[in-house]
Amino acid sequence: MSNYQPPLQDMSFVMETVAGLTRVNSTELFSEASEDVVSAILEEGGKFANEVMAPTNEIGDAKGCQLENGIVRVADEFIDVYKAFSAAGWNSVPFDPEYGGQGLPQLVNVPLQEMWYSANMALTLGPLLTQGAIEAIHAHGTQEQKDIYLANLISGQWSGTMNLTEPHAGTDVGALKSKAEQQADGSYRIRGQKIFITWGEHEASENIIHLVLARTPGSPDGSKGISLFIVPKFLVNPDGSLGERNDLRCAGLEEKIGIHGSPTCVMAYGDDEGAIGYLIGEENKGMACMFTMMNNARLSVGVQGLAIAERAYQHALTYAKDRVQGNALDRSAQSVTIIKHPDVRRNLMLMKSQIEAMRGMAYLAMAAVDLSKASEDPDDRVQQGKLADLLTPLVKAWCTDLGVEIASLGVQIHGGMGFIEETGAGQHYRDARILPIYEGTNGVQALDLLGRKLGRDGGETAFAFIEEMRTILTQLEENDDVNAGQISRALLLSLNDLTTSTKWLLATSAKDILSAGAGATPYLELFSITVGGWIMAQRFIAAKAKLVDGEGDLSFYEAQCITARFFADNILPKTGSLAATTMASGQTTSALKEEQF
Repeated sequence: MSNYQPPLQDMSFVMETVAGLTRVNSTELFSEASEDVVSAILEEGGKFANEVMAPTNEIGDAKGCQLENGIVRVADEFIDVYKAFSAAGWNSVPFDPEYGGQGLPQLVNVPLQEMWYSANMALTLGPLLTQGAIEAIHAHGTQEQKDIYLANLISGQWSGTMNLTEPHAGTDVGALKSKAEQQADGSYRIRGQKIFITWGEHEASENIIHLVLARTPGSPDGSKGISLFIVPKFLVNPDGSLGERNDLRCAGLEEKIGIHGSPTCVMAYGDDEGAIGYLIGEENKGMACMFTMMNNARLSVGVQGLAIAERAYQHALTYAKDRVQGNALDRSAQSVTIIKHPDVRRNLMLMKSQIEAMRGMAYLAMAAVDLSKASEDPDDRVQQGKLADLLTPLVKAWCTDLGVEIASLGVQIHGGMGFIEETGAGQHYRDARILPIYEGTNGVQALDLLGRKLGRDGGETAFAFIEEMRTILTQLEENDDVNAGQISRALLLSLNDLTTSTKWLLATSAKDILSAGAGATPYLELFSITVGGWIMAQRFIAAKAKLVDGEGDLSFYEAQCITARFFADNILPKTGSLAATTMASGQTTSALKEEQF
């Protein structure tokens, strides 16, 4: 497998030109995240990803995980890296300094996350779930619960999980059957089984803090009757030391297509007297608490799609520069490397241009999360929160769909050798395939965009964002570069497609939700591509200005301009057909009788 080189230059460029680092670090909350500090953090993070994490990726894929006498064994190398990761403070970057966190913005954490996932996604899934547990306890826990759990979770000494899914209750979480009965001391006894629990059991951390959804007696049916509980692997004594083992165990490990190094567990709670748990938040309000974990987790999964795409691209690019095959198409040379062939170039440009658009979207969404908390203007905090909500299903769905597509292109560039495991290209493809599924399938993301994000405010946030994107057209039109004109024309058509489709969906959903729902997935892709085109236009304008000034790495800025033009020529035109599909899908999607399939 090829080495991983964190794309630090592009990460910094996006943080500066698209996501607005200066706007984030101008707030009082994040004032310490200066450009120099951020640059140093990313430099060190890049070294850790490249030198410590990446070499273990293929090892974990080959070794996998085993369940032995109730103990889950992961690769020894994973445990070593996890301990080094925690000791270096990487687990604590975005969290509250009161509990040992570094208090840095998510905009600084997101390029670090991208590096970790690119280097070794199976390993980094553990810290991802711990992050979700931290966020839920910080937002909804009592002061006592924060004092007991947060410091050790933030340090990485303990890890966390999220327990939603049951064998009969996947996306329909409201159908879960796990039970929680209150005891005289205020604790609860938890009984039930959960599946697909990422890093649900392992020996890398001293304790595992499970956040478990369950029902209390007499609770309402469906999702309105679900509560959330903290269920530690080892109970915590009053002095903070670890006590006896709780009544929970890993009952099995899933055999998966990819992410072999990550233990995906079947967890059994309450085989004997019942696992001891503690209510977090209010009774029957568990889904609201869990969504604190899920919303940011969905953004992080989108970053996983970006990260796998970047790793697959680097892998394919190295191979294309080394592999000699065939003569030049124009007969100008014999026995050329395959990067000289136009179709290989096309595939590499499809990978590179969409990765750059994905990176801009993911970083922009994380900056909006930061500003929704840190902006000194209350109205701006509200608007940034709405923007983050709007972008979340786009980041999760578009970036993960592209993660699979781009990993597949990586296999294709390798030719027959891409289908052979020893090249390593196949691992990226296998690892990427889960991403459109977990943390809410991408079909669910599309319905979330339609129902919650558009329907909640009648499209007000979406239309405001579309108008904001339109303002860049003037900047493009004032630029005398021929590429600016082409980018402007292509983006204008996509913005018009997005506007028309948004109006149609809002009108249709009010009278025919099935037809609107049939168009939700192509609409999400349409929205995402348009945002991607706007991001690439911002990249173009910033890079062109650098070229005019003659400052910095001119080759890098020239490549930015060319890649932005490629996106406008090859990706943005898709929005026309996606708009047509959005508005026509309902006529036939549900037309067949079940027996006609």
